[in-house]
Amino acid sequence: MNTTTIPAASKTGSRSGARTLAVTSGKGGVGKTFVTANLAAALAAQGQRVLVLDADLGLANLDVVLNLHPKVTLHDVFTEKTTLEQAILPAPGGFHVLLAGSGMVEYSRLTPELRDKLLHIIESVKPRFDWVLLDTGAGISDVVLFAVSMATDVLVVATPEPTSLTDAYATIKVLATQQERRQVRLVINQANRPGEGKLICGQLQQVLQRFVGAQTFRLELLGEVRNDPMVRQAVLKRQLLLEQFPGCDAAQSIKTLAARLLAS
Repeated sequence: MNTTTIPAASKTGSRSGARTLAVTSGKGGVGKTFVTANLAAALAAQGQRVLVLDADLGLANLDVVLNLHPKVTLHDVFTEKTTLEQAILPAPGGFHVLLAGSGMVEYSRLTPELRDKLLHIIESVKPRFDWVLLDTGAGISDVVLFAVSMATDVLVVATPEPTSLTDAYATIKVLATQQERRQVRLVINQANRPGEGKLICGQLQQVLQRFVGAQTFRLELLGEVRNDPMVRQAVLKRQLLLEQFPGCDAAQSIKTLAARLLAS
């Protein structure tokens, strides 16, 4: 069983603790977990204490991306078979993870009990980290939307594919209307050419203005991750891109995303 300790709470930090960022997407298969894990590594490389919580409770795959084989997961914490501290594991890249189990039907719908447990866990870990990244499921199910609601900031990952952009628009619209988000950040993954992310963000912003209103909502482009053959090699090896190919275009793109987050 893991015996790592959670980083000590900062004596100089704010009462609220970590910045919480939900990383989500309108559809699966756009590289959301890949972006989350490598973004966590990029933040950790800048001296940040980072926890990635796998909030895709029923179809978790963060452990696969990081090539981890956990003996304890969030499920064990929920059922009180282990403590929260024992479930927080060190990950490659210098950050920590709180992994979820996969294929658990009981987490496919949001119950009052699940809400309370997730809220308690988030509040328990925030004082110990600078950043808590919530790797949510895709889409707009009640479980996904609740996970997003626990974060102060939201990052939507999409690709240039039309189906991805359509679903990203639907997700952002729900966040703006139902959760009254005033700002959502966007990352275009697998960008084919420089400037493609800016173009797509502008197009989405125009459509959103018709339904949400330009005065109350802003879609901000955090950046784009270049379409890079090194990404596939890292994913197949179950390794972080930033550790395997730190000099490649996609890795440099993710480092830029981290720098912009830190500057915001």
